[in-house]
Amino acid sequence: MSKARQVPKLLQIVVAFAAFLLSLSGAHNVHAQTINEYIEQNNIQPNEIHRVNGTFDQMFGYRNGVGRPEGVVIHETATPGASAWNEVTYFNREWRNAQTYVHAFADANNILQIHDTDYGVWGAGPWANSRMIQIELCEENTREDFARSVNNQAYFTAVMLKRYGLTPSLADGKGSGTIWSHNAINQYHPSAGGHTDPIGYFNKWGYTMWQFYELVQYHYGHLNGSTPVGGNATGNSQSKNGIIRINTGINYSYLYERQSDGSLVRIPDRSLTAGTSWQTDQSVNYQGETYYRVSTNEWAKGSECTVTKAIAQ
Repeated sequence: MSKARQVPKLLQIVVAFAAFLLSLSGAHNVHAQTINEYIEQNNIQPNEIHRVNGTFDQMFGYRNGVGRPEGVVIHETATPGASAWNEVTYFNREWRNAQTYVHAFADANNILQIHDTDYGVWGAGPWANSRMIQIELCEENTREDFARSVNNQAYFTAVMLKRYGLTPSLADGKGSGTIWSHNAINQYHPSAGGHTDPIGYFNKWGYTMWQFYELVQYHYGHLNGSTPVGGNATGNSQSKNGIIRINTGINYSYLYERQSDGSLVRIPDRSLTAGTSWQTDQSVNYQGETYYRVSTNEWAKGSECTVTKAIAQ
């Protein structure tokens, strides 16, 4: 075969190989779906926030008073394989020795709150402790579990911001915002101890604080169906909605679902934390008990709350 006839065949091989590389590139781009896209497209729902017993007995208000936090600090535990329950056990046992405590932990299957968010904790130095709610993210081993865990952490953050009347905003170059990484706290307030979390752990999964902020906004926007009112809020005076406050002295108040026959049945794993305030637009009576609607079909028991603003007639 002559040299002139070999060239086209060589070109065919090159073109075929290039097409093969392009096909690999296309497959890679499909796989490069972001964590947030994965959460949304797979309709991954966050777990409910569960209040569990904590041992931290240093009850102090924020700089503006009890029930007046200014944002949320995002941590990660740096303990691979330890679940939220593992971390709760450790912190409850060792906080006096470690001189650290946070409000909550999130992993792929749980959001566990161990301290009343009306009060501060020892998680990121004096500046943050006097201003911020703080949550730790547990380290997971798979992309799926990371997505579920960070979704839980973002949901907790959104709920806290909504509860206290705060708007999501990522800590910026001027040192302001309502969502802070421990790394950002340390950059602006070095007494935080030199921590850089959760940046390194986020990087492992191709994730960023900006993406986390977007995920918080996503959940924040979906909380309108069940709107918590800040602990010191009175609500819009022009609104016809009433406000109820869950009684203190109980860990939480379960929510109930109204059935087609008018009965109310307790919803497993759905509850409101003691001391929190919620908007309500309807009330019903069932078996001698008054229930107040706080979302589309979720009702709080009247005997476990106090009406602080009546529903306008």
